[in-house]
Amino acid sequence: MLMNYNKVMEDIISKETMNNNVPKLLLHSCCAPCSTHVIDLLAPYFDITIFYYNPNIEPYEEYDKRKQEEIRFLKEYKSNNKLDIIDCDYDNDKYHDVIKGLENVSEGGARCIKCYYLRLEKTALAALDKGYDYFGTTLTVSPLKKSDKINEIGESLSNKYKIKYLYSDFKKKNGYLHSIELAKKYNLYRQDYCGCIYSKAERERKKQTKITEMNQ
Repeated sequence: MLMNYNKVMEDIISKETMNNNVPKLLLHSCCAPCSTHVIDLLAPYFDITIFYYNPNIEPYEEYDKRKQEEIRFLKEYKSNNKLDIIDCDYDNDKYHDVIKGLENVSEGGARCIKCYYLRLEKTALAALDKGYDYFGTTLTVSPLKKSDKINEIGESLSNKYKIKYLYSDFKKKNGYLHSIELAKKYNLYRQDYCGCIYSKAERERKKQTKITEMNQ
């Protein structure tokens, strides 16, 4: 039976709240639209620092556009607790080294798992180094992402580096729909592919196939 990661997260929040704690959370964010719901949900309970580490996103112009939208959203969103960002280096060569040999694997497969691990490990190590109480990621808000795999990676890194991981399944309770609503409210740029050139090519193939079928 799959673990209810949303319930686990709610239990963590409840325990911290009962103890009058406002833990420090280093939250990896893949993009501004996905972070909207997550920040809105967690901001009352945590001091949040967004960790913007996404070396998979190409081309660089796309990467920078998404990063600037994240920065803008954080400036416009009002939180009673701390809300900040750590802007990481682009590091695109590292991404290609990690997924070498998996370039032609379909989206959601082994290439994506390697990418999740790369970004979450970087987050965990930074959280450990900088004295955060928890690390986590916005990735589970997407219906296209496998929350069980992401949480398994988070748990393994938590055990490896001895730092607490914030389990999540942010798409639950209409989280993804809420993120769309907030993205519209803040007029955020919403991309139509995950980020890497391989997901972009796959998305373009699907679009072309759909157009061809419509014209037949």
